[in-house]
Amino acid sequence: MNITVIGAGYVGLVTGACFAELGNRVICVDVNAKKIENLNQGILPIFEPGLEAMIVANCQEGRLHFVTSLSEMSFDPDVIFIAVGTPSDKAGAADIQYVIEAARNIGAYLKKDCVIVDKSTVPVGMADQVYQVIQDELKRRQVTLKFDIVSNPEFLREGAAIEDFMCPDRVIIGLSADYAKNIMLDLYRPILRHPERIYFMSVKDAEMTKYAANAMLAARISFMNEIALLCEQMDVDIENVRVGIGSDNRIGNAFLNAGCGYGGSCFPKDVRALLKMAEQHGVEPLLLRAIEKRNDDQKNLLAKKILHRYGSNLRGKIFAVWGLAFKPGTDDMREASSLVVIESLISHGARVQAYDPAAMPVARAIMPQEWFTSEQLLLTSHQYDALNAVDALLLVTEWKPFCYPDMVAMKRMMRNHVVFDGRNQYDPDAMRSAGFEYYGIGRGYPAPYLVSEELQVVQ
Repeated sequence: MNITVIGAGYVGLVTGACFAELGNRVICVDVNAKKIENLNQGILPIFEPGLEAMIVANCQEGRLHFVTSLSEMSFDPDVIFIAVGTPSDKAGAADIQYVIEAARNIGAYLKKDCVIVDKSTVPVGMADQVYQVIQDELKRRQVTLKFDIVSNPEFLREGAAIEDFMCPDRVIIGLSADYAKNIMLDLYRPILRHPERIYFMSVKDAEMTKYAANAMLAARISFMNEIALLCEQMDVDIENVRVGIGSDNRIGNAFLNAGCGYGGSCFPKDVRALLKMAEQHGVEPLLLRAIEKRNDDQKNLLAKKILHRYGSNLRGKIFAVWGLAFKPGTDDMREASSLVVIESLISHGARVQAYDPAAMPVARAIMPQEWFTSEQLLLTSHQYDALNAVDALLLVTEWKPFCYPDMVAMKRMMRNHVVFDGRNQYDPDAMRSAGFEYYGIGRGYPAPYLVSEELQVVQ
């Protein structure tokens, strides 16, 4: 099948590469000329395990190409995927300008009947706008073509995107025409041979399914983070609580790890967009607001613990940060907890020495350059280099190389043997037995700064 993917970002690259791997002819279109030039040379703008090798191989086989405009395409597509970004706008709603621009370009260049697939996360009802924009452009050209709009949301985990695409637990397809249904079945049949795991529904149902799924996962994280704060006040270990409730088949284990907040390109912006949709339709989003508020507070938790331990003046203090990406397996730092904690430490006068296995180039590009020039922030070439003469280590991202650190080397290099574990990765008893002062998330040791003013008055 001939496939065009508009947008060579995270979703677009994975979608294009995987469909090419399945034997389709794929062209990825992106207006960023430098990005396209790099991709044609095998240089990717993102880190995703296995993706670079797949893209290079399919380019060499002639199944995958990268261009800067639809006019450069060497074939007329049977299917066009819209996979452009929908970041939050100033009001918190999804910014749809790139989707509209993609639809306008499709209408300007479409030459044959086609299925248009929204892969981007878009507000409910966006498909109707996409249809109208394309139709208006066709009328302007005085061209009559048949095209169907499909919603096919992505559920890719960064760090495991290829596996998720090639072996999905389900595929959601929103449509209104049998023609589009048959095309989508042909596309996904090679990777999902069990038809009961392909769920067909209306376009609006599919659009809402994406938002609802991400909000539910965010809710589980925020719920556990709130329970963790209560555990911390009552000398309860949240890890035992997590195991206890996760063993309930009605609840399960996924997304129950307490920590220093979620980030990334999906959960924060999708919760905000769903909040905005609720407000626009007269629904009071009580739970959604709580999910967002808990996560915002959670990102500040490590800094609060540090300030409680060392005081508000951190001048002369040096802190090591292990992990900058919002999660392991990616270089994505969008809304990462590391950004919040590092900014807080530096604003209180501290110096930070940080290391991440993949996100260092991204950190250099997005973090304030004055932090580097003033030596308030140092990015080290090795995880243990970050420990040199520090007053404490902060684990922010649970990369595998951080799982079993050399504690002897840590004690030798660190000025003070203090660990703030933002992901509950280490065993508190083992750390303390090794001579470290250990602080986790929701693992006992009540902290007065976590208790609300109202609760303090009652006590």
